[in-house]
Amino acid sequence: MTWNVADLPDQSGRTIVVTGPTLGGLGHHTALELARRGARVVLGGRTPAKVEETAQAIRAEVPDAQLDAVHLDLASLASVRAAAAAAEQLGPIDVLVNNAGVMATPYSRTADGLELQMATNHFGPFLLTGLLLPQLVASGDGRVVTVSSLMHNIAGRAPLAGPSEESGRYQRWRVYGQTKLANLLFTTELDRRLREKELPVRALAAHPGFAGTHLAANGQYGRSRGGIASILDGTIRAVSQPAAAGAWPTLMAVTEDLPGDTFVGPGRRGQMAGPPRVVGRSKLAQDEAAAQRLWDLSERTVDLTYP
Repeated sequence: MTWNVADLPDQSGRTIVVTGPTLGGLGHHTALELARRGARVVLGGRTPAKVEETAQAIRAEVPDAQLDAVHLDLASLASVRAAAAAAEQLGPIDVLVNNAGVMATPYSRTADGLELQMATNHFGPFLLTGLLLPQLVASGDGRVVTVSSLMHNIAGRAPLAGPSEESGRYQRWRVYGQTKLANLLFTTELDRRLREKELPVRALAAHPGFAGTHLAANGQYGRSRGGIASILDGTIRAVSQPAAAGAWPTLMAVTEDLPGDTFVGPGRRGQMAGPPRVVGRSKLAQDEAAAQRLWDLSERTVDLTYP
């Protein structure tokens, strides 16, 4: 049977944290459908005005939506820690959706000295997940869903070098692919550790295929409107599936009874579009030794040993 968003079960009583809820993006549509099904949705974003914009858009469709907000900048380890501290008031958390990310940005370093894409797409979510893990366990049936990408196939190698090391010319797309590979390696190792400790939490991953979001334009030009940014953004939207459909794999991973370490993506056109299903991943993404090495590197980098 083909999965459809109409298959989403009632989510009443569940608290779900969704990072990166930019208006019109994957996070927005993920949060919207979960709120429509009765979930309490916590929007985690770095710009309060943009988070409120998304909240207003959701309430326009779901007037009784249960929405909360947490200020979160994944590129800042201090901000991640502050967000996790603020999230303590939420009580048990049923699902954490690690959706936020950046794509192919120009080379830059964060205040923590980390390359921006790895900081935002991997190290920040790694820290956030670890800090929220006790609340996920407290739910009795927690779930961590991390949004990866087909671009994990272009990584070339796992990102196992020290985060402060620099080598050769910066290849923004290759680094982006490595961050998306890191998402899958993280999911594999997190789920292995959860099962080993017999904790009631599952880790899964999803990817949107080729979805019409502002992510590429924002990554290339720091904006989605104006001049060449508008041209790129419009071109992507013309040839891709809508962002709402791109959120379907995430929604399936959040709500279906799937085993840990499952990867969900679109089921048509080479995983570029269509209804979601369980999909495969690259050989690199199945390297358990690399997953363990990345885990150790990540714990040292963010200064957190998972509980």
